[in-house]
Amino acid sequence: MQHSEALQKKINLPSRIEKLYKNEKARIFIEASDKYLECLGYTEHGFRHSRIVSNSAYRILKNLAYPEETAILAAAAGYLHDIGNMLGREMHHKMGAVLAKEILQEVGFSIEESLKVMTAIVVHEENQGAIPDEVAASVVIADKSDVHRSRVRNPSMVTEDIHDRVNYAATESELTVRSDERKIVLSLIIDTRISPVIEYFEIFLQRMIACRKAAAVLNAEFNLYINNTRMA
Repeated sequence: MQHSEALQKKINLPSRIEKLYKNEKARIFIEASDKYLECLGYTEHGFRHSRIVSNSAYRILKNLAYPEETAILAAAAGYLHDIGNMLGREMHHKMGAVLAKEILQEVGFSIEESLKVMTAIVVHEENQGAIPDEVAASVVIADKSDVHRSRVRNPSMVTEDIHDRVNYAATESELTVRSDERKIVLSLIIDTRISPVIEYFEIFLQRMIACRKAAAVLNAEFNLYINNTRMA
């Protein structure tokens, strides 16, 4: 399944998440963050990415039989995880967690729920420390698995940037959960005429390690397939 198709696939999210998607402050923060990253030359981090991470985090926990309330927190964290980028890339995960608190309370999350979401936002880009719970784990996997050519802003420039090149080479991307086996599987089709597979590992190896650690928190296994060949 290509990501464009995944976006069109209807996922019946709870009312609190739909309310979050419609929140004006969240919309403004996401737009501002994506615009700043565009100025820096980064791939897309706007509504497309936010919705995909939100939907994927929710689906991971639902398919692994976690409670609905827990999956809702993961969906909220996935949607808001990058809003701190409007204040700078370096500390965006920590700034984003602070910014998220007011939005979460506006749409009806309790302080206890908000803290869970805020922690997940911090952890999605934290290189030190542990992944503390299933909410944070699902967001890590959902975020790191969003690799697809639709994230590239200027395809004509892909030869100059390895991140754009690898993303643009990913013509198909599907994240699935095999509930009975407790396996989370990322399947990519990479056009090797654009980027050799080795370039994927040059820039994404640490992300895949993070996905494996996050899957272990969920008592699951993370697998990566590239061009129908298992890599991890």
